[in-house]
Amino acid sequence: MSIDHFRPEMWAAQLIVQLRKSLVFAGPGVVNHDYEGEIQQAGDTVHISSVGDVTIVDYNKGDTLTYNDIDDAGTTLVVDQRKAFAKKLDDVDAAQSMNGGRVMAQIMSNAAYALADIADQYVASFYTTVSAANVLTEVTNATLTGTTGAAYDVLVDLDVALDEANVPTDGRYAIVPPWYYGLLQKDPNFINANRSADGGKALRNGAVGRASGFEIMESNNCASPAANKNVIMAGTPMAISFANQIIKTEAFRLQDTFADAVRGLHVYGGKVVYPDGLAAVTVDRA
Repeated sequence: MSIDHFRPEMWAAQLIVQLRKSLVFAGPGVVNHDYEGEIQQAGDTVHISSVGDVTIVDYNKGDTLTYNDIDDAGTTLVVDQRKAFAKKLDDVDAAQSMNGGRVMAQIMSNAAYALADIADQYVASFYTTVSAANVLTEVTNATLTGTTGAAYDVLVDLDVALDEANVPTDGRYAIVPPWYYGLLQKDPNFINANRSADGGKALRNGAVGRASGFEIMESNNCASPAANKNVIMAGTPMAISFANQIIKTEAFRLQDTFADAVRGLHVYGGKVVYPDGLAAVTVDRA
């Protein structure tokens, strides 16, 4: 493959699009990307400001109002995660494949998936920062498999926890592992993708149906705090801010061998800015 055919700007754009399509936990609809454009380089800190609640008082004609100062309860999102890939394509292999361009494109596709998988696991780990009031009691396998509708009932309880925390109902999601999705499919209350009004076309990446006010999403990256246990995380996109950027992709000719190479650098960071906007429960598979 001639290095002249490599276009860094075009490949960088292709990579970031593929990355987002592969994400579930760190994808649109689960996290917000409000601060992504502020990233310039690895290690950047994004300062996020939020204004506290406004105090309401009784008022009678002629009363003198007391003006409260604005309480800027800000937080920071540190872009401190750095992941890189490097791959080479030997001239002999390129010649034998008869299409070195396709091989290199597949390398980029595989890199996008691998980066997405790691970023997904990173965001899935945020379940540990959920407000204590929104963490439900662990549900045993005996309950899930021995009680009719138990799998669906867990989603109802998550929904109630978010309601009691005054979380907006729009855009709520719940992410479940594949084995739990299997339990839901046996429950008539669960509306899977095929039974939805549009045949599932409006569902986001990873989404498999709707239940108890949630868009249900399936992922193998649900956190596993112990063997045969997974965490179901539910919430609203406003709860987690995630910022990521492909800082650089570059191709070059290796000096010590007959091969072209490509490498890339992905930086990202995340922050739970609204802990009450999430709910979680550990479920036991066995």
